[in-house]
Amino acid sequence: MNAVTFLSPITEDIKLVEDRMRAQADEAHPDLRAALEHLLSAGGKRVRPTLGLLVGNMLNAPHEKLVTLGAAVELLHTATLVHDDLIDGSLLRRGTPTLNARWSPPATVLTGDFLFARAAKLAAETDHLPLMKLFSDTLAVIVNGELTQMFTSRGLINRENYYKRIYAKTASLFEMTARAAGMVSPVGEETVESMRDFGYQIGMAFQIVDDVLDFSGDQNAVGKPLGSDLLNGLVTLPGIYYAESNPADADILSLPQGGWTNAENMTRLVENIRASGCAQKAMLEAEQHIDRALTRLESLEPCAERDALENLAKYIVDRKI
Repeated sequence: MNAVTFLSPITEDIKLVEDRMRAQADEAHPDLRAALEHLLSAGGKRVRPTLGLLVGNMLNAPHEKLVTLGAAVELLHTATLVHDDLIDGSLLRRGTPTLNARWSPPATVLTGDFLFARAAKLAAETDHLPLMKLFSDTLAVIVNGELTQMFTSRGLINRENYYKRIYAKTASLFEMTARAAGMVSPVGEETVESMRDFGYQIGMAFQIVDDVLDFSGDQNAVGKPLGSDLLNGLVTLPGIYYAESNPADADILSLPQGGWTNAENMTRLVENIRASGCAQKAMLEAEQHIDRALTRLESLEPCAERDALENLAKYIVDRKI
């Protein structure tokens, strides 16, 4: 699935979103402007603002509000990546040096803070109080999820914990974006709920696919060692499937006691998971989320945006990075 197929209806709108994002640093310190330019030039598919624009345009939302929402969502996402890369000590993202590879930790933290502040300002510029509350609540979910992962998730083999973790980390922002685009559109609550669930389903699928690619992807394309989550003590869906079918595996049994700190054992476990077919089982779950998302579009009038949303959903399980 080519990304162009879902981007084509909103190519010009995405440029407006990026312009709006750049404008947030116009009055800022020159180094902050340079940092924002570096972050924007690193690329990315702009999947989240694309989702909001397609939903909103399909539902006849005011164009200006959609551009503002798209910039707010992408700035929020960018801010979380800045802090995540610092927390994880990541020096590359999509093959490009991260901000913390170039700047000190204090400067990186403050840049992330600035982006969070500007994202909140943009959310407020929609002049839609329920949307502002939703935006704030979603940021709290993301941060709480990161803290939960940091303090209580390492070495844990638990489906419920995993689903909560990926909701907080990824699906919550997809869900918010699609729901917010519906909220500023002239449609009823039932349609808003359909869009919320569409965002939730593709967001869950998006993170599951990321976790599958952590085992089955091209290491150079993914940009980090295969099985890197497991090497950090985080058991994702392919590992959970493997643990369920190999409960006596010594490496699995070692995880709750901190076994992930043994690089040799974890490298062996990663290879065993890769050879087991459990990544394919996890991918089937992602595809089920996509199927549920697509059913949410069935009651809507056919249009270019609806087609693009279908293509976006299918792209999520077809991508290689």
